[in-house]
Amino acid sequence: MVSPAPSPTSDLVERAFTRTSGALLIPGNAVRVLLDAAENYPAWLEAIRSAQRSILFENYIIEEDEVGLAFAEELARRARAGVKVRLIRDWMGSRSGASRRFWRTLEEAGVELRVFNPPSLASPLGWVSRDHRKMIAVDGHTGFVTGLCVSKRWLGDPARRIAPWRDTGVELRGPAVAWVERAFKEVWDATGEPLPMEELSAPDAIALAGDVSVRIVAGRPNATDMFRLDQLIAAAAQRTLWLTDAYFVGFIPYVQALRGAARDGVDVRLLVPSTTDLPLISPLSRAGYRPLLEAGVRVFEWNGSMIHAKTAVADGRWARVGSSNLNVASFIGNYELDVAIEDASVARHLEDVYLRDLANSTEIVLSRHRRVRPVAPRVQPAPWGSGRPRVGAVRFANAVGAAAASGTRALGAVEGGIELALAGGLLALAGVGFLWPAVLAYPIAVLGVWLSITLMLRARRNAQQRKADRTGPSAVQSPSKSM
Repeated sequence: MVSPAPSPTSDLVERAFTRTSGALLIPGNAVRVLLDAAENYPAWLEAIRSAQRSILFENYIIEEDEVGLAFAEELARRARAGVKVRLIRDWMGSRSGASRRFWRTLEEAGVELRVFNPPSLASPLGWVSRDHRKMIAVDGHTGFVTGLCVSKRWLGDPARRIAPWRDTGVELRGPAVAWVERAFKEVWDATGEPLPMEELSAPDAIALAGDVSVRIVAGRPNATDMFRLDQLIAAAAQRTLWLTDAYFVGFIPYVQALRGAARDGVDVRLLVPSTTDLPLISPLSRAGYRPLLEAGVRVFEWNGSMIHAKTAVADGRWARVGSSNLNVASFIGNYELDVAIEDASVARHLEDVYLRDLANSTEIVLSRHRRVRPVAPRVQPAPWGSGRPRVGAVRFANAVGAAAASGTRALGAVEGGIELALAGGLLALAGVGFLWPAVLAYPIAVLGVWLSITLMLRARRNAQQRKADRTGPSAVQSPSKSM
């Protein structure tokens, strides 16, 4: 029997996803969803202990506590056993969480350690860009892409009745691990001597491990791959789009994408923390609720200690797990790493997890009298890229999930509080300028001198590079007369 030819529309959709994300669709993988520290940390440690050839470890926060010490001990043990262990930590994320002795002990054991983007006089604004990725790759066999950092905060504090942080990661086996390794190389190369390609696993040398297709989306500064992919998913979703985010700050183009999906009848939900480890984020996050709620997006706040997961699931067939938050820093400024999963079984599992999370959340409504009403479905969802959906069926998600939250709370006047705080800050700044002008003038003058010196040094380096390019050996050799 002759297989049907692929649909031209499906080909266009596949090409759009690849170009938008900058990531190929990689078939033949096994994916295991790991929830919270209780499932993630033991799986990471087991993989590290099994390493025979190489360990690539990258994380935003690594702290010198019971969790960090456990990982340091295992990494050091494998390095002493001859395993090539490389570790990247972000300077800002890990600047105060561990002592110099902690890092020195790892290096003395043979771990190759690099720090991403420490302060530099040559880059006054360089601190803005961070390595926010969280990943592990072991022997080209097992990979982890996750939202968890290495800290006891993810364990909670039973003695003080503080629940563990809610977070999500995935374990990967199969050819996709080779692309996780390449994402590590990208940041390693940005911090010093490049990692030789021959030390990475070849994708075609890794045995198939399952039937799940994934994309490894490696976000980088000044690129918008994950942002563009998330927008494309918001545009493509026909039935559901359920999002969990730790540090949501409304970004107008993305908010518009969510509003457009909700107005078109898609069940769009956003789950965020009610309390956070970054107090400034909460008011900024809540200030962005109103335009979402007015368009029909349902917003929920987690009632536990902290929800740190960054996940999305759409139409019960597509999912994303990783490090990217729904804010400008993740979309544009940082190195991020996510797995986009195109598999119905994984997506359904994440939908079940999402509904369980909603049971421990409070829905935010506009007021006691104005709540988000599920939009009556206009169309029957059909597979992406298969043409226009068919008319006439009840949307399952809105029917079963309408009362999933444990309660509701009316949205307060968050915007007014932020406006008053900004007004007060500007008034205080103006007062300082009037009373003590030198307090403002001197720092501005120092910053101006610093920036000007930096630009002159860069201009000099660029001129030297251009001169070297002109005087160096030609890249094109003349053909030999003897040939």
